Amino acid sequence: MLTRRSLIAASAAIALPAVSARAQSSFPAFIDGLREEARRDGISPGTLEAALRDVAPIQRVLELDRHQPEFTLTWAQYKARVLPAQRLAAAHDAYLQQRSWFDSVWQHFRVNPGVIIGIWGLESNFGGRTGNFGIVGALATLAWDGRRASYFRGELINALRILDQGDVTPAGMTGSWAGAMGQPQFMPSSYLHYAVDFDGDGRRDIWRSVPDVLGSVGNYLARSGWRGGEPWGQPIAIPPGFDGALAGRDTTRPLGEWMRLGVRRANGSPFSRSDVPGSVLLPDGPGGEAYMVYANFKAIRRYNPSDFYALAVGLLGNAAA
Repeated sequence: MLTRRSLIAASAAIALPAVSARAQSSFPAFIDGLREEARRDGISPGTLEAALRDVAPIQRVLELDRHQPEFTLTWAQYKARVLPAQRLAAAHDAYLQQRSWFDSVWQHFRVNPGVIIGIWGLESNFGGRTGNFGIVGALATLAWDGRRASYFRGELINALRILDQGDVTPAGMTGSWAGAMGQPQFMPSSYLHYAVDFDGDGRRDIWRSVPDVLGSVGNYLARSGWRGGEPWGQPIAIPPGFDGALAGRDTTRPLGEWMRLGVRRANGSPFSRSDVPGSVLLPDGPGGEAYMVYANFKAIRRYNPSDFYALAVGLLGNAAA
């Protein structure tokens, strides 16, 4: 299951044309219908009163949804943007400060600390940038506006379920304009599937509890196929004249076969094993950086289905841990 921006983009790409809920009803009428649906779904009247009492359309959410910038970055540009020296240093500091919790997550979920740090850093700058939109209001605005009404209405019902469970208050449920919540930027559906109470205080708090954040990301990756103790990938050197048609996640070969084609570690030495399957990535094409990626790379892509994102997560984690 995807989360955050990538899932929103995916849902938009496959959605059938829909008649806008906004065109069919006023916002108060929309909320009345939502309230009745949520009651039938078992959400308590007290939760609905607290969550929906003052909810209103958020104009800034509509502006951001309608005017998302369209641009294409090369891998080199993306890497420079998301992995500046300050973030690499902050990742190392975060690892040292939370090392005991990372060790606990490893013991429980067998997920390497580095990849958790990488996701934490890219999603919210280690908790420093989580978004300050009220999630109920943002999702209600997007569900009413109707462009992706069904998807956002479902996430809004999920947000109300979370509130009904008592893990967070409506005021405390904040995040991005598109509904991604807290430090790991989980959509409400992902929260319900993967968030954990790792500090044992009785609440799954991905907004303020670092242990819950780290444990929740670890649980997400563990349930996405992460293989404990195995790497995600590594920079490599490819020989002159390497056939670029062999690159890509869909071409997987044992490292022994790659070595016979002249592929080596970045320092020029051979790989330590020949039987491990991997794929060569050339994110900027021939002449740019090259990486060998393994099965765990796919688990990172479950979080966000972008090769650039997954590479950046891995490299940030390498720098930290």
